[in-house]
Amino acid sequence: MPVWLDSPDVLRQRIAAWPAMGIDRIGLDTEFVRERTYWPQLALVQIAAGEDILLVDPLVPGMTAALRSMLDEAALLKVMHSASEDLVAFKHACGALPAPLFDTQIAAALAGVGGGLGYQKLVQAITGVTLAKGETRSDWMRRPLSGSQLEYAADDVLHLDAVYRELDAKLSVLGRLDWLHADGARLVAGVASDEPERWPHLSLRSAQFLDPDEQRLLLRLLRWRDVQARASDKPRSWIIDNELAVELVRKPPADEAALQAWLDARPKSPRKLAARLWQALSTPLPDEADAPLARVADDAEKKKLKRLQDAVGQRSSELGLPDGVLASRRWLEALIEAHATGDWPEALGGWRREQLQPLLTPLL
Repeated sequence: MPVWLDSPDVLRQRIAAWPAMGIDRIGLDTEFVRERTYWPQLALVQIAAGEDILLVDPLVPGMTAALRSMLDEAALLKVMHSASEDLVAFKHACGALPAPLFDTQIAAALAGVGGGLGYQKLVQAITGVTLAKGETRSDWMRRPLSGSQLEYAADDVLHLDAVYRELDAKLSVLGRLDWLHADGARLVAGVASDEPERWPHLSLRSAQFLDPDEQRLLLRLLRWRDVQARASDKPRSWIIDNELAVELVRKPPADEAALQAWLDARPKSPRKLAARLWQALSTPLPDEADAPLARVADDAEKKKLKRLQDAVGQRSSELGLPDGVLASRRWLEALIEAHATGDWPEALGGWRREQLQPLLTPLL
């Protein structure tokens, strides 16, 4: 029976008792809301500790501070599934991140069970239990939560330990626990650094069809948008969506008055931010000269990418890894770009570099 916890002192007492109970790992999950904000709003924290399932209310004053001590405890392994957004929610609400981390989605991929598996499919594959999906889009900020919400939330951590034990054993036999720990540590470090994407224009397919000056304007605009979204805690698309951003840089206004007129003619544009937007568009970035250009690959580059993909696919098959785990298409494209300067992309570092560099360097 899950226990509802709305007292920070009781949570601290529970956490303090775990070492004496021999509990050195917990299953951990969250429910959060992000539809109307930039940052995920932490709405519920689920903890499986030994035989106990705790449903912790982070909306109670003082609870996030109690959670922080648990997240910071280096001797306590946190078992989570597909944890990336949960990490952001914890960092924003608690000022801490769960480490060390055992991400069961990453572990399943490295163990050859499957790539990108959802929690329900992974639990079914390992335990044979079929979980309900009824509360996926529920309102987790309301109080009190319904019985079905509480049951759904408890299920999200109930089977994590069984999944952990199976995957930990598989990875141990394969000699890949170090791979998992490295990927988990990199995931946590990426959220801890909280660095926005340096070249956000590369993520927009339409940027390939802009000339270099237009792409630099787009880069300025997208970086400005991210700053505004973070400061106002609003989704990026609420500041200005991608389509409008590309439209603006294709025919940039001559001055601030022209920009204001352009914004006024478009209901979904940031009309009240015209002055700030004009400053962003008209101020060169210190590193924009280094920005790679989004472009359509030529035939030679396509053939090179295909050779790399084929080699990675062959090596993935030999290792029993699902497609995309060893190296995604985007990572290989970054490798082609970086090779010109003698660099190796950070995403392909560590154990991936050990596996791939001898194989791919001759092809580059």
